[in-house]
Amino acid sequence: MDKTYYFISDLHIGGDEALGVCDYEAELLEFLRKLSVQEEDLELVILGDIFGMWEFTDIEGPQKLQALIGQFPKIFEAFRSAGEKIKITLLPGNHDYEIACYPQFVEVLKNFNVTLEQRPSIVRELGGKKIWVEHGNQHDDFNKMPDFGNPFALPVGYFITSGLVSGAGKRSQFGRNDWLKDIQSVYPTEEIPYWVLSNYFYREMSPWLRWIILPFLVLSGLTTFVLAGGALEWLGITQTNIFLHNGLFTSLGYLGNLVQIVLMVNAVVLLVLAFLFVPLSFILRDIKKTLKRFRLMTHPDEITSGQEKGYLDAAQAVFDNDPDTVVFVYGHTHIPSLRMLGKRAVINTGTWLKRLVRARVRFGYLPDIYVPFYYLDYFRISLVDGAIAIDFQMIPKAQPRELDLLQQILTSMKRRRTEDHIPERTILEV
Repeated sequence: MDKTYYFISDLHIGGDEALGVCDYEAELLEFLRKLSVQEEDLELVILGDIFGMWEFTDIEGPQKLQALIGQFPKIFEAFRSAGEKIKITLLPGNHDYEIACYPQFVEVLKNFNVTLEQRPSIVRELGGKKIWVEHGNQHDDFNKMPDFGNPFALPVGYFITSGLVSGAGKRSQFGRNDWLKDIQSVYPTEEIPYWVLSNYFYREMSPWLRWIILPFLVLSGLTTFVLAGGALEWLGITQTNIFLHNGLFTSLGYLGNLVQIVLMVNAVVLLVLAFLFVPLSFILRDIKKTLKRFRLMTHPDEITSGQEKGYLDAAQAVFDNDPDTVVFVYGHTHIPSLRMLGKRAVINTGTWLKRLVRARVRFGYLPDIYVPFYYLDYFRISLVDGAIAIDFQMIPKAQPRELDLLQQILTSMKRRRTEDHIPERTILEV
């Protein structure tokens, strides 16, 4: 019987305090149970970042795995049970890089029927062809291990994660809605300042203060419109005579008077900001150029496309080096995809973490809202009538309902998947 391979990655299980919660634990347990009863010779390959070891800052080395076993006993028992029926192989990622560095991890995970491969990539064979498998961080300058297997040779990404993500996990409980722990779901990391501002306004700001300034922010766009109309009337370009003489709101009575007060305050603020912006604009422009030069300010779409090109180039190099390799599988970037390079496939396994999509609000100049969603998926590669079949499957999960009424009213997009369409089945004729 030909072997069948299942691929998942980037589960990011565990971490300090608030990070010690797995939102998809029930789905993972059921997934492992279903695999264990399949009537096929199968192997589950986990491409790395199954554990959030960088997110532990109070313990070191092999002790992190013991802490994870204590945090998630049901998950480890599910691995033990499923591993009695199927083969489970684990590769190191960057967030769980320690498992590549200490031989003790191999023995501990073996007790749970998990085979740990302490190397950056592996190859699997199917129908005389090869599947290249890796986590993918070795193609990421910020997370590349300079000396793979050395626990003390750590990339820049380690210090960012241990400082930000672990710190967020420790402090999330002090917030109003325990939102800070979701910092690991913010992608790319350049979005973090805007995400923090959004959560401060909608979750942490004093409610009475928020509702006082809300009308001013909501009507800020209308203020610009009224100022432009008034300028046209004052210059004699238009003869409407409704902006300068308040004809636009007089019919609304007291409500119109309140609107006019808000617009007047907004107008003063906008004029002051406009006056200050002139001398500051040159400095701001130069700062942006400097940040872009250091690649610290880039549009999210540019980051995503640039990263993907790097992996496509890496896959092409593997294909060129060995013509029998027809599939390149990686994770790391948390965005599931399937790309074709000629007759060969490049697969990104995505993530099981909660994800956030930035949504513009409907009115005014309010902070954008980050809409949470789950996208649990896996890839299955098998032989079908002599050809290699790549199946993409989604695991159902209830979407989080974390937006309050104000956010739901203001958001400009519904909860939806933002990934490119991935066919349920792709056949490689090689």
